[in-house]
Amino acid sequence: MIVFAFLLIALVVVVAGVTLAVAGGGSEAVLPEAEPDRLSDALPENRPVVRADIDELRLPVAPRGYRMSDVDDVLERLAAELAERDARIAELTAATAPVPAAGPADGSVDLTKAAEQ
Repeated sequence: MIVFAFLLIALVVVVAGVTLAVAGGGSEAVLPEAEPDRLSDALPENRPVVRADIDELRLPVAPRGYRMSDVDDVLERLAAELAERDARIAELTAATAPVPAAGPADGSVDLTKAAEQ
């Protein structure tokens, strides 16, 4: 019975202390208002995105996860840059690809030329 009374008193003291610490700031708040996270280190606008930019990127956290608008902006930027790079790679690949020799239009092999070689 004594242990129960001691635990009950300790519980009341702890609850009262936490309540006073949170709400008892008077004119000066003990727990200041938290500023909302913002995307502080956005992707560079004046040059292409590199791997280091992605490694350093930290998306702000909202109460239920990440801020959808910030994540959407980053994903749109990355998608646009990847599409641009893919188009450039395809263009360069096509420019460096060997041109096939002109042969018969039906795809058949000219045996007379093959025999001469």
